[in-house]
Amino acid sequence: MQLIDTHTHIYLPEFDNDRDEVIKRSVNCGVVKLLMPNIDLQSIETMLSVGSRYPGICLPMIGLHPTSVKDDYGYQLDQMELLLTQHKFIAIGETGIDLYWDKTHLKEQMSALKRQVEFAIKSYLPVVIHSRDSFPEVFETLEEFRGEKLKGVFHAFSGTIKDAERALEMGFKLGIGGMITFKNSGLDKVVKEIGPEHLILETDSPYLAPAPHRGKRNESSYLVLINSKLAEITGLSEEQTASLTYSNSSDLFNI
Repeated sequence: MQLIDTHTHIYLPEFDNDRDEVIKRSVNCGVVKLLMPNIDLQSIETMLSVGSRYPGICLPMIGLHPTSVKDDYGYQLDQMELLLTQHKFIAIGETGIDLYWDKTHLKEQMSALKRQVEFAIKSYLPVVIHSRDSFPEVFETLEEFRGEKLKGVFHAFSGTIKDAERALEMGFKLGIGGMITFKNSGLDKVVKEIGPEHLILETDSPYLAPAPHRGKRNESSYLVLINSKLAEITGLSEEQTASLTYSNSSDLFNI
């Protein structure tokens, strides 16, 4: 049984003391690929160095996280557009809109998302969408690109069944992580309604650890727990959900 962690920040300082052990543990658990979304210009160098150390396992994306969208976002995106021509990236992301912490830069976040979607279309790459407390604003931004063959994933999906249906109708997958193991998250109802055919799995490590590790540092080996919960909810075997989500991830990210 093999799994793909489609969203891990394994390059962050939280893993500096034991990164090799964490990756080895993940691979030994069957999590054979770790896809790395970028945060901002400052995180790129470390992320690429982790990718070089683990070729074929740790695969980098490029993008500007919505909470990193500040007054200099235009410059950061200019530099990322240049880097797109110099390195191999598997996706644009993570990008999107985050209104949980701060609504001050909504206009700039929408503009940054739009530009990164343009990167994705131009580069024939999927886009990884962050949509915390912002589904209406994200959908509004993406509507402009209907018919452009845009594909991607709503990472750490936490929306309603209606949100899920709209995302799927626009050609996106749903990224399911540790929240599916939380009581009262409501994700079980969404997953049961949507079915595993449209899902990919992620940890978002070091964040959002699944039960029984909630509140602790997350890591890619815990993807096994997320897959197990998905199997329980859908009534499939763990091998079936692993195979389905692995195939969905491989197709989406062309890996």
